[in-house]
Amino acid sequence: MKSIRGFTLIEVLIVVTLVVILASIGMPVYQNSVKRSREAVLKEDLFRMRDAIDQYYADKNKYPQSLQDLVTDGYLREVPKDPITNSADTWTTVPAEPDPANPVAEPGVYNVKSGSEDTSLDGSKYADWE
Repeated sequence: MKSIRGFTLIEVLIVVTLVVILASIGMPVYQNSVKRSREAVLKEDLFRMRDAIDQYYADKNKYPQSLQDLVTDGYLREVPKDPITNSADTWTTVPAEPDPANPVAEPGVYNVKSGSEDTSLDGSKYADWE
């Protein structure tokens, strides 16, 4: 007579417990890596948009009136999505100081920041990143 061999309940419970422990260790690491990658994308997007604003100013001797002007005039292909808010409409623009030599000119966009009020892994607010 052949005996049928299988796993005991204790063996199955031990394996399931080990899988749960490993998953609970891995999830925070995964979540931090996703947040870290979003922060890297945000830094790169801020750098690229600020560079485009500087190029626009160097070419036209005035700041763009909106981020969309950078797209219209070919300095950016599109206004990127803020990786934290996942929207291209949440960017916060910082206006330039009024030009005393030309008081009727609109100041334009001098700087751009994230519209998110969330806190980064280093404890700073995304909206404060320079």
